[in-house]
Amino acid sequence: MQLSRRNLLATATLAAVPAASPGESASPGAAVSPRHRESFRTGFERLAADGYQLLHGQKVGIVTNPTGITRDARHIVDAMHASPLVRLTAVFGPEHGFRGTAQAGGSEGRYDDPETGLPVYDTYLKSGQPLADVFTASGVDTIVFDIQDVGARFYTYIWTLYDCMEAARLAGKRFVVLDRPNPVTGREAQGPVLHKEFATFVGRQPIAQAHGMTVAELARLFDKEFLGGSVPLETVLMTGWRRTDFYDASALPWVPPSPNMPTPDTALVYSGTCMFEGTNLSEGRGTTRPFELLGAEGIDGRWAAAANALGLPGVRFREAYFAPTFSKFEGKTAGGVQIHVTDRAAYDPVRTGIALLVTARKVWDGFAWRSDDWIDKLTGSDRVRTMIDAGADTDEVTGAWRQELAAFRRIREEYLLYR
Repeated sequence: MQLSRRNLLATATLAAVPAASPGESASPGAAVSPRHRESFRTGFERLAADGYQLLHGQKVGIVTNPTGITRDARHIVDAMHASPLVRLTAVFGPEHGFRGTAQAGGSEGRYDDPETGLPVYDTYLKSGQPLADVFTASGVDTIVFDIQDVGARFYTYIWTLYDCMEAARLAGKRFVVLDRPNPVTGREAQGPVLHKEFATFVGRQPIAQAHGMTVAELARLFDKEFLGGSVPLETVLMTGWRRTDFYDASALPWVPPSPNMPTPDTALVYSGTCMFEGTNLSEGRGTTRPFELLGAEGIDGRWAAAANALGLPGVRFREAYFAPTFSKFEGKTAGGVQIHVTDRAAYDPVRTGIALLVTARKVWDGFAWRSDDWIDKLTGSDRVRTMIDAGADTDEVTGAWRQELAAFRRIREEYLLYR
């Protein structure tokens, strides 16, 4: 079925789909209706099905990475380059690079892509006018964004989106966002909201730690709330995606958005356990289960026991030992916990992460925050660090952001495009 430009730009009414039936629960292993899988289409799939009419007559540049794929695992840059219906002239690579060759904190630089011959420009750590100058130098008319997010404020691709939107405005370029699923659902936002004085590349603007939005929804929020509504923004929505859907409902192959995000299970815990980057404990980098394994030299089974005693919903903790191949405790044996999510619909990753910080500090006298107070950048203020240091328990810490989270949820509601 051919889709018109008007259909492609439709908002929530077109994209909405029925709520889950009783037989389609979101618990681990639950079957997903074949009909539901068949109805799902990403923003790119809808754009391509319409013969790229939205981009007709434009010189197009795309901001993407290895997650920009079709359902048969072909990269969308390769697909667009091969099509006579679209004029793709440039690629813009974020952190880790367009083809994904760089580790955390790295990028691929400026080069010509061997597969397509297209010029690839580096956007990592560029923003404002310097990034606008890159867009201008590329000669494109329209900038397309298509990257798989994981639903956490401190995952940098959503701030690449923000920076590119701002730069597109400065450069006078049209900006089109192709939507993909939030792999951990689009249910309620959770966690603390960033305080502006703590803004960095792991949090430019005041949104919740687990935002519960898709990239197209975030783009609309960024434009209206933080960029003055001045970005020449258009979005191509998904069809067949429900707010309660986890990633497996899409039937899309999972491509790690970054080297330490190997599976959708990683994304499920990440918005909570990434906070351990702000401590002297390993967050599991250098293991096969990053962000699911946490620990340090000198920790034993008391931590798992203390965490299990809290009775947190949807999760159990196993005493675990591991030897990271890089990062913290490289080549040494660390003791700690492995997180086992037993009911992903009931699981609250941010509350769980706070509970693990509180219990780790209680059972291990070696616990320390990173000397640069990175935890403050991750959580968006100094509140988590200072409250835990003062002996606050999980309920007290999570209760401290209740009002700001409620305010964000009200703002967020205006920009939701799916039921």
